[in-house]
Amino acid sequence: MGFEKFLFYVLAATVIAAAGMVVTRRNPVHAVLFLVVAFVASAMLWMLMDAEFLAISLVLVYVGAVLVLFLFVIMMLDVDIATLKAQFIRHLPLALVVGVIMLIEIFMVVGPGNFGGESFPTPAHHGADYSNTRELGLLLYSVYLYPFEIAAVILLVAIVAAIRLTLRHRPDTKYIDPSRQVSVRKGPDRVQIVRMPPEPRRVPPTTSQTVSAQGEEDAS
Repeated sequence: MGFEKFLFYVLAATVIAAAGMVVTRRNPVHAVLFLVVAFVASAMLWMLMDAEFLAISLVLVYVGAVLVLFLFVIMMLDVDIATLKAQFIRHLPLALVVGVIMLIEIFMVVGPGNFGGESFPTPAHHGADYSNTRELGLLLYSVYLYPFEIAAVILLVAIVAAIRLTLRHRPDTKYIDPSRQVSVRKGPDRVQIVRMPPEPRRVPPTTSQTVSAQGEEDAS
């Protein structure tokens, strides 16, 4: 077994282990961090397949942007960890049934008959000026145009759902209406001049007046 095959098995085992930790960890922040490990290992698998553009896109887009968005959303949702732990055991049988059904569907679709080693043609040897990025763009925007647009709509729905989940109206939060800020005028809306009568000036007593007043108090 060569080094490349050994590295493939190590990375594949890392992806499977990290994906298992994503769905089994009760702390959502830890689950997202394990998802980072799964994505990085998947990017290294793409590098082994000479798909450098996909590997860099996976790291930059998903690890650098999407997972950071996940972390912000999870922290803003303020998930109650104790409630999740209490409901984990109760929903475990249903989760196992759904997981088994998903595994059966995956093996039926992604099986040896469709994605085995004999199903793939022998890779052609291209010249030094070959660009897999160009070939990927041609396939993505010609053959797979409709799936690409469907994926874009699904991502848009996910963005709207994330905004809706984090949008909370709290009465104790100070909120400024931007439309009122824009409509503010320069004159009486910003500065208000208040005229108040001046207070009478109080003259401080002299030393002799203070001594005489103190003597009168002692005499009384």
